[in-house]
Amino acid sequence: MMKKTLLAATLSSVLLIPAFVNASEYKIDSKGAHASINFRVSHLGYSFIQGRFNKFDGFFSFDDKNIETSKVTVNIDTRSLDSNHAERDKHIKSADFINAGKFSSAKFSSTKVTQKSAGGLAIEGNLMLHGMTQKITIDAQLTGAGKDPWGGYRAGFQGTTRLQLADFGIPVMGNSSYVDMDLYIEGIRL
Repeated sequence: MMKKTLLAATLSSVLLIPAFVNASEYKIDSKGAHASINFRVSHLGYSFIQGRFNKFDGFFSFDDKNIETSKVTVNIDTRSLDSNHAERDKHIKSADFINAGKFSSAKFSSTKVTQKSAGGLAIEGNLMLHGMTQKITIDAQLTGAGKDPWGGYRAGFQGTTRLQLADFGIPVMGNSSYVDMDLYIEGIRL
């Protein structure tokens, strides 16, 4: 009986290997400034404040023939928030809003990636922000993939998502209860 169980387990794991063989692993190229995590929030209903997080890193795997095996993990230093205005940044990073001193990191980990009918991707996952974890969905699409001039191989994606501030225990900013995120992720194949 033990031999049959061991043989069944071995065969099952061998049969699963081909599903992951074509998936490529990528390191997000944040150091080369070929990736960005941007935000946009309404300012009093008259305009928008735009900014970004300057420090983040992460990895993703992608196989265009087997989208469901794709995964992404991104770590963000919330202290690197930059809206191009030092006093405003100080206020947004304070305990009044994201409390970057206490919650200095945010993390997104995908749990499911599916192909949408229009060729886009739905990337579902958990976002840990402001000490709370919530499920979010990023609407994404492959921007392109191919060899780079330095002998490597790259893949890039763009995506958007809307975060409801209350879901993460962050007070309303002015009159806005949400923040829109624009993501541009380029990775170098490992």
